[in-house]
Amino acid sequence: MNQLIEKITGMAPLTDQVIATDILMAAKAEIKSYALAITETATPGVRNTLTMQLDEVITFHEQISTYMINNGFYHPHDTEKQLEIDRKITETALRLAKG
Repeated sequence: MNQLIEKITGMAPLTDQVIATDILMAAKAEIKSYALAITETATPGVRNTLTMQLDEVITFHEQISTYMINNGFYHPHDTEKQLEIDRKITETALRLAKG
């Protein structure tokens, strides 16, 4: 845990789970954006470049997902357990918003 980042963001304690979840969500958004861009391009060279970048993001998504699964942060195969974690994260976010 980097205490400097926690102080800068004002979100102490910033946990590995919070950071990993943020990265996972960003990777998912990138995958969607690349997939959309590939369907909109008419140039084979651009399409190939975007496809290679999409492959890289998918690989990164797999890496961060595996990290989260191995550390008990993410349970894509156990909906009940994942819902419980999501509920706790939501409650924490609401408490932070209220101050």
